[in-house]
Amino acid sequence: MFPIPAMKPPQMFDLTGRVAIVTGGSVGLGRQMAEGLAQMGANLVLCARKKERCLQASEELQRLGVPVVALGCDVKEPVSIQEVVDATVKQFGRIDILINNAGTSWGAPVESMTLEQWNKVIETNLTGTFLFSQAVGKVMIPQRRGKIINIASVAGLHGSPPNFSAIGYSASKGGVITFTKDLACKWGMHNIHVNAIAPGWFPTDMSGKVIERNKESLLASVPLGRLGGPHDLKGAAIFLASDASDFVTGHILVVDGGQSA
Repeated sequence: MFPIPAMKPPQMFDLTGRVAIVTGGSVGLGRQMAEGLAQMGANLVLCARKKERCLQASEELQRLGVPVVALGCDVKEPVSIQEVVDATVKQFGRIDILINNAGTSWGAPVESMTLEQWNKVIETNLTGTFLFSQAVGKVMIPQRRGKIINIASVAGLHGSPPNFSAIGYSASKGGVITFTKDLACKWGMHNIHVNAIAPGWFPTDMSGKVIERNKESLLASVPLGRLGGPHDLKGAAIFLASDASDFVTGHILVVDGGQSA
């Protein structure tokens, strides 16, 4: 006979009372994932450089019946990150989930990209992920529990065609993937799960123009024949944030409609 499951499937995804920080959580993919966590009962802290966007998002997400805190934050600045961490602990007493979603890109040919442009992308996408994970880890380690979800990209899995001139973005997301795997090895002993989501093409403020210029070829490369929609990242985020993924760490969950297959 098989043993009776200790937890029913719906309970495995329940996030009621969990505390989640979502960087870049006011718009785009961050907002979508934040909404998914809120729908499962999580308390939210949204942070981004533009605090006014977070305030607007928090007002809308509070309609789901959970507390939502809106804070300004620059993920390139350790002091700014620590202020968010301290405010979260003061408000809720703990941090259970961190989604490192804040990101940027810069389109330029390799031969003409400036060091300033390169550094802006690397510092935001990769160094920001390190700094926020480090700060939150200092809270999660004493708790003996935590879920860190880094947002990578299919662009970090392989090279891009010549007409996609964003090598800094691809390099930073490749770094996020390796960072995720290595941190999972380092912090597994503390019962901290570190995973990443690698989205394919989703229409956002950052990707909109690229998609518009290349929509036909992009759709041809996706076996499911469509772009990512407004709910397609929710399930991945909920899974990695919940007890359902308690034996999953160091994993890169690709959500791209089959593009990288």
